[in-house]
Amino acid sequence: MHSHSLDRWHHQHVFLGEKHERHERRTWAVVALTAVMMVAEIVGGSVFGSMALVADGWHMSTHAVALAIAALAYRFARTHAHDPRFSFGTGKLGEVSAFASAIILAMIALFIGYESVTRLLTPVTIGFSQALPIAVVGLAVNLVSALLLHDHGHDHGHAAEDHAGHGHHDHGRSHHEHDHHGRDRDTNIRAAYVHVLADALTSILAIVALLAGRYYGWVWLDPFMGIAGTAVIAAWSWSLIRSAGAVLLDMVPGEGLADAIRHRLETGGDRVSDLHLWALGPGHAGLIVSLISDHPEAPETYKARLAGIDGLSHVTVEVHGCQEHGANAARGLTRSERIASTTSTLGCNGSWSGSAERLSPFRHLMDKNGVSIDGRSNRAAISG
Repeated sequence: MHSHSLDRWHHQHVFLGEKHERHERRTWAVVALTAVMMVAEIVGGSVFGSMALVADGWHMSTHAVALAIAALAYRFARTHAHDPRFSFGTGKLGEVSAFASAIILAMIALFIGYESVTRLLTPVTIGFSQALPIAVVGLAVNLVSALLLHDHGHDHGHAAEDHAGHGHHDHGRSHHEHDHHGRDRDTNIRAAYVHVLADALTSILAIVALLAGRYYGWVWLDPFMGIAGTAVIAAWSWSLIRSAGAVLLDMVPGEGLADAIRHRLETGGDRVSDLHLWALGPGHAGLIVSLISDHPEAPETYKARLAGIDGLSHVTVEVHGCQEHGANAARGLTRSERIASTTSTLGCNGSWSGSAERLSPFRHLMDKNGVSIDGRSNRAAISG
């Protein structure tokens, strides 16, 4: 039993994005801004009898709810980042929030589409004087919100911390290894950003339609603009669903990343027999890989091969020696070398090569060196 400290083998499982706290603060600011505008429109519309104002206020409430979900996800992920109940941390909680926001966005698109078709079939009187100021104010609020949520380094950010040496920068690496922008993407902030963009789009389309209706009498343009907005918002929603769903289902992150890992590990006759690669959070990826090797090396050897690939934050390597190679090589060795080879060669199925009957003359040698005939496979796990 180990009586010394195990601290050197312990590591954290905090896989939050590089700008997590910044995104959280700004999302809460947008929630407050949207909520204030929502209350002002609902109260003002009720006092002055403007149904258009009330309707827009309740429409903004759906965006406020979606943005609040995003902000709460940031808070929960941060406060529970060190909770041991989450095996791989809380980095993917933002994907759950983004998926929920995408569903809400799809419902908004369906509602706008339904209302637009209804008004196209059954035109209603539009109060241009009341609706135009509402659309202009709504657009201003959405533009400010979009400015707060826009991430200037969204496509070029790197992981906040390198985890156990797996985040070293290597500017000479291949194109596939450098293609990590998708893994750095924070889908939660993207979902919040898409929500305010969708609201801004509807405001712009409404302003165009209202101006055309007021000055040219094109009343039919208002529902047509609504249908166009429905199509765009639905496309954005589907894109978010696909992005968040891919992470939640543990699809391989980043085009070419798996190939880059295989290329690094499959050297000197070593072969990758099994590879699992998935996203742990924005800018963080997990890797579990099994290798078949003629000459198994220490875990540090394989870890060193992966150095320079951005975002590999949690790596586990399993190594198996090849039985066939050991048997063929042993035929060309001396008797003493054959003994050493037999006691140190692993089989492809994880067992020591050579039968117990064949090894019985050398049993005393193995006992002396502490080597068991039925020793288990050499499984080396590294968590970086």
